[in-house]
Amino acid sequence: MSTFPQSVTKAPVDSGRLELVIQGMTCASCANRIEKRLNKLEGVSATVNYATEKAKVTFPAHLAHEDLVAEVEKAGYTAILPQPKKPSAEQAGIGAGGTDEVAALRTRLLISTVLSVPVILMAMVPALQFTYWQWLSFALAAPVLVWVALPFHRAAWANLKHGTATMDTLISMGTIAAFSWSTYALFLGTAGTPGMTHPFEFSVARMNGGANIYLEVAAGVTTFILAGRYFEAKSKRRAGAALRALLEMGAKDVSVLRGAPNGSTVRSEERIPVDALTVGDDFIVRPGEKIATDGTIIEGSSAIDASMLTGESVPVEVVPGDTVTGATVNVGGRLVVRATRVGADTQLAQMARLVEDAQNGKAQAQRLADRISGIFVPIVILLAVSTLGYWLGSGSGAGFAFTAAVAVLIIACPCALGLATPTALLVGTGRGAQLGIIIKGPEVLESTRTVDTIVLDKTGTVTTGRMTLLDVIPANGEDRADVLRLAGALEDASEHPIARAIAKAATEQAGELPPVGDFANLEGLGVQGIVDGHAVLVGRARLLAQWSQPLTPDLEHALAAAEAEGLTAVAVGWDGVARGILVVADAIKDTSAEAVGQFKKLGLTPILLTGDNETVARSVAAQVGIDQVIADVMPQDKVDVVKQLQSEGKVVAMVGDGVNDAAALAQADLGLAMGTGTDAAIEASDLTLVRGDLRAAADAIRLSRRTLGTIKGNLFWAFAYNVAALPLAAAGLLNPMLAGAAMAFSSVFVVTNSLRLRGFRPLRANRQGAGRVGQPARPGRRADTGS
Repeated sequence: MSTFPQSVTKAPVDSGRLELVIQGMTCASCANRIEKRLNKLEGVSATVNYATEKAKVTFPAHLAHEDLVAEVEKAGYTAILPQPKKPSAEQAGIGAGGTDEVAALRTRLLISTVLSVPVILMAMVPALQFTYWQWLSFALAAPVLVWVALPFHRAAWANLKHGTATMDTLISMGTIAAFSWSTYALFLGTAGTPGMTHPFEFSVARMNGGANIYLEVAAGVTTFILAGRYFEAKSKRRAGAALRALLEMGAKDVSVLRGAPNGSTVRSEERIPVDALTVGDDFIVRPGEKIATDGTIIEGSSAIDASMLTGESVPVEVVPGDTVTGATVNVGGRLVVRATRVGADTQLAQMARLVEDAQNGKAQAQRLADRISGIFVPIVILLAVSTLGYWLGSGSGAGFAFTAAVAVLIIACPCALGLATPTALLVGTGRGAQLGIIIKGPEVLESTRTVDTIVLDKTGTVTTGRMTLLDVIPANGEDRADVLRLAGALEDASEHPIARAIAKAATEQAGELPPVGDFANLEGLGVQGIVDGHAVLVGRARLLAQWSQPLTPDLEHALAAAEAEGLTAVAVGWDGVARGILVVADAIKDTSAEAVGQFKKLGLTPILLTGDNETVARSVAAQVGIDQVIADVMPQDKVDVVKQLQSEGKVVAMVGDGVNDAAALAQADLGLAMGTGTDAAIEASDLTLVRGDLRAAADAIRLSRRTLGTIKGNLFWAFAYNVAALPLAAAGLLNPMLAGAAMAFSSVFVVTNSLRLRGFRPLRANRQGAGRVGQPARPGRRADTGS
């Protein structure tokens, strides 16, 4: 199972980083105002996300958390400090628009619809206009304006007290203006008398300044905007559904083994909440149960279904010593697992944290939208006043001037601008998490658009990374068993894949290995140490040559023959003499050739990068369809290779999984780390692939590009809508009620357009699970699926 770096998930409360849940925001202007206010504090850097309703704050030590909360409250909003509990969907508030908010909006919308529909019909259908029908309209519209629209008025009043204006200010001003005008016309004008010109005749009566009523505008606009906010809230919850599901998929309780009293060797079971688990606890996982937390199997063997974390539908067999991940499902036998990570340190929590961090980021285009939304509302109010003054001055009549001004107030919509990026990020990153793809932020999306070259590390990325010892070739006069035993003992102290293969074979064939002294890892060359009193070297032939231990002719021939076949040959020497050659091989992943083909279809040029010799590298490259190979590269030189490609004008993506890939991943324009690799590689990357399938890299680039395209489409719509709608409204060409409907639709459109990302599928067909792939998360034995 894969692991994630703990460093990216822990943000201690006193570390100067804080996440606040913000309540009371109603549009992008609110988020922009809170962000500006926090950033005015000395040393504070804050980002406020309207869609997730969260603020990410970095602050200096002299500021207390309460100071930040107080600053938000001074702006007229509420901030909630995080609770030190296990991450949960409820606490995280993933996907703004909680159940209570949606229910409250639904209630107001139903009441508003029941009261508004008769008002609109009577205003627009002459056959329904009975004597004194205007007074019935007034009686129905008054509750809509006073009670249903109360949240708009309350927010507008709070904004006014703080000297600011938001979307609620525009809505409140427009509806109150329409209702006040109508009240004046009814009580002091002629609108309440039989035979008046009915209010649908905008082009005639209102242009001529007739004393008409606009009750259908006040009621209809409120209803349409409520409808928009209701569907927007529901859609935002759907947008965050993937991450909520990720947080909620863990087990709720677990059977822990406790030591029995009176010195008995039989341990008793105790059912406890998962929150009560501690590192080192042993717990039981029966067939069909979820694994409670990350751990190591100490008893039993089974098959584990990790599809909910990795997107893979084929279970992987596990035995004692293997690691397992919390929230995966035991589909085979009974297991006893020892907890190694709990709470916020588990892979599930770490994945959720990475995804949440990405969802709270802002793309470069979104920052432009935020700057615009920050000054949007005052400009709209100024435009509405100017529109009123212009039409009054032109002699078009008070009715027409009023209609145009109200339409300007109501049709403007900064909300769509504020939702364009975060909703697409919510859905795109959530869908990625379902497929085992962790996108670290919007900047990553922008990088994928321009990448034209993809550099692939060989071992563990294109190949399985599971080296197998094929042959031991001793020099003339040397004992094969001694060569393997001494080399295996030395390699047992190393973590390199080749070393593990040699040590494993030595243990199986020679039994217990002797201890090693003065061990040293010579990066890129091999290892050295003292075994049974011998100074042993294992590694490249040039390592032995540096110690004046040249290969004998028979060993040189064996090495050349192995490399000619694309195999890896390791030289062994001790006490000043070359003693043998070990031949190992690394199997190519079944999916690597298909992945390379997908890279090419995406317009990327694949390059194989490896520390192995040219012959081995060419052999692997030929099998997977890669034409360009860079071989014999020392770990520290991988960064230089990436830099060289960049200096040639290429935009480089790098895929790797080892510690020695971390620097190159960080240097690349886009770093993709295999989640089956090391924490250092994952920490340095931009995209993390939870499963060890190289095709996931192609899926990650496709999903990132699709998400970026959705963001750009959303922003284009939001800008185009306002650019086109405001002049039409100012020209008096829009009924204010239709303007309200259009405004509500603009936000709903942006959110629903983002929701289309939920349908993203990998290119390959998979009949075992929608959108999921069927390769094991790590190289290993597959469970028997009966096929």
